[in-house]
Amino acid sequence: MDAVIENLPTYWRGFSMTLLLLGVSGISALVLGTIIASMRISPVASLRGFATVYTELVRNTPLTLVLFFTAIILPYLGSRLDYVTAAMIGLSVYTSPFVAEALRSGINGVPVGQAEAARSVGLGFGQTVGLIVMPQAFRMTIPPLINVFIALTKNTSVAGGFFVFELFAATRELANANGDAVIAILLGAATLYLVITVPLGIFAGQLERKWVVQR
Repeated sequence: MDAVIENLPTYWRGFSMTLLLLGVSGISALVLGTIIASMRISPVASLRGFATVYTELVRNTPLTLVLFFTAIILPYLGSRLDYVTAAMIGLSVYTSPFVAEALRSGINGVPVGQAEAARSVGLGFGQTVGLIVMPQAFRMTIPPLINVFIALTKNTSVAGGFFVFELFAATRELANANGDAVIAILLGAATLYLVITVPLGIFAGQLERKWVVQR
């Protein structure tokens, strides 16, 4: 364990970048996914079509290709994005359709009569979705949404292959420099990933109990 303790600053540098990627990409994916989910139930056919194509295209594209596009192709086309920003954009775009599908399952669980009642009192589509449908959809989809964010935590490791020094990249560097302590180095990295994912699971359970929807 000496190799782990001696390299705590390197672990922290990678861990803090993983937290930054998770936080920024998670919030961005949640916003974008909410918009896409709303478009999937829009009365405008073109919006529904765009959202469907976007969802199917992005979620069936490997994350490595998405990050390759944002980190390699975009700079080749003239983009001045740094690698961290490019990774955030790639992770946000890749995660957003999974958020959208989780929310859409919650939307489908909201009784149709509630939306009809909202329209009968004069609420428009945006008001109905924002005030009536989405709040209930979020409550019903807390566990799947947390699972999406747990998956995002692990997906941040792919950014390590695109010049971002996050936890996986730090672990790889430490393993190469400490060949006689590879197992300890890997266990240290696994522990730090669990520091993120386990509290997320506990948080999901608490929110689910607090916001349980009486059907």
